Amino acid sequence: PVFAGMNGSAIENFSCVIYNISLMNCTWQPGRDAPGDTQYFLYWRNPIPGEAMECERYIKDENGRNTGCRFQNVSIEAEKAYFLVNGSSKDALIQFYDEYIQLYKIEILTPPLNVTANCTRDSAGCIITWQPPLTSHVKNTDCFQYEISIRNK
Repeated sequence: PVFAGMNGSAIENFSCVIYNISLMNCTWQPGRDAPGDTQYFLYWRNPIPGEAMECERYIKDENGRNTGCRFQNVSIEAEKAYFLVNGSSKDALIQFYDEYIQLYKIEILTPPLNVTANCTRDSAGCIITWQPPLTSHVKNTDCFQYEISIRNK
C-alpha cells in the first residue's frame, strides 16, 4: 500500500504485551528519517466496545517524543484489535503505521497459583499441585499446558 507522507517517517518496531491480566504496554521507535520535532499519537480500537481511543498515558523518550503507551483495564476479545500510530511535524507529512493484533497472542500469563509440593520418605515420592494462572479470557482451563522442572538439591 502507498501511504501519504515522507518515506521513513512512520514508526518502527511496534510491539505490545498484556500482563497482570488487564495491563498493556505498547512501544515503538521514531521513524529513522522523521524530522526531530515529530510527535506520535497512538489510537486503538477493541472490537468491544468498538470506539477508537487515544492513549492516555504515553511513554516519552529523553526528547519528549511519545515512544509508547500504558493501558489499564484491557479486556481480551476473540477478534483482532486495531492499532494506529500517526505523527505530526511542522516540517513534513508523517506516514502512519497500523496493525491488527489478536490480543490473546500477546498476553504474558501470570504464574500458576498456590503451587504446593508434598513429599514422603517412602517410594510414593512427591505430589505437586497448583491452580491455573489468572487470565481475563480463558474459560476452559483444560487449555493450559504445564511443564515441571525438578532439580535435586
